[in-house]
Amino acid sequence: MRKIITNAAESLAGVLTCGMTIMSGGFGLCGIPATLIEAVRLSGVRDLTVISNNAGVDGAGLGTLLKTRQIRKMISSYVGENKLFAEQFLSGELELEFNPQGTLAERIRAGGAGIAAFYTKTGAGTLIAEGKEVRQFNGEDYVMETGLVADIALVHAWKGDTEGNLIYRKTARNFNPMMATAAKVTFAEVEHLVSTGEIDPDAIHTPGIFVQKILHVPNPEKKIEQRTVRPKTKAEVA
Repeated sequence: MRKIITNAAESLAGVLTCGMTIMSGGFGLCGIPATLIEAVRLSGVRDLTVISNNAGVDGAGLGTLLKTRQIRKMISSYVGENKLFAEQFLSGELELEFNPQGTLAERIRAGGAGIAAFYTKTGAGTLIAEGKEVRQFNGEDYVMETGLVADIALVHAWKGDTEGNLIYRKTARNFNPMMATAAKVTFAEVEHLVSTGEIDPDAIHTPGIFVQKILHVPNPEKKIEQRTVRPKTKAEVA
C-alpha cells in the first residue's frame, strides 16, 4: 500500500467529516503536527472532538481551530497557555473534559492497547472522580478511567521511512507514540523521510503497521511557546 502523500489537504479531505474525534500529538508546541492541523482548518469540518494534551497557543497549533470555532469539545489536561481556549470554556462555548496529564496519556495508551478501562489512584477524592466508578483495592480508593480511541490521529515524527516506521525526538515522544496506535487512521508528518530499511529496527518508536499516511515536511517552523531570556551581563555586553 502506498503511504506517502504530497498534499495533506487533499488526502485528509477524503476522511474528515463533521463531528468526528481527532487525536493531535505534541506537548505544548513541541512535536505538534502543524501542517496536518492546517489541513483540518482548510477542510472546514466542524463540531470536532479533539484529544490533545493542550490546544496549542493563540494563533498556533490547535489554537487555529479554536479561532475558527471548528472544535466543539476538547479532551485535554492543560489550558494555561491559550487565552481563547479558556475564554471559550468559561463562556460555555467549548465543552471540556479535563484529565490529569498522566491519566490522559494512559487513557490514550489503553485505547491503543484495546483496554476498555483501568483504575488509578489519581483524582480519587477530587472533582476528577465525580460521576465515575470508584473501587477500593487494598484499602485505597481508585477511580475507573476509560480508554480513548479516535477516528483519526495526527502525529509528528522526527524521522520516518516509506513504510511508516517512526522515530520521535525528545519531548515530541510524550503523546505522539500512543496516539498513533489509538485511531482508525493515522496520518504522520515527518521531518526526515528515508527509504525502508534505513532505520535501525531497535530504534523504531512506532511500527509502520499503525501508520496509514505519511507526509514529508522538511524544515518545519518550530515556534517557541514561551521565550525566557536573562539580561546580558556587563562582560557579555562589552
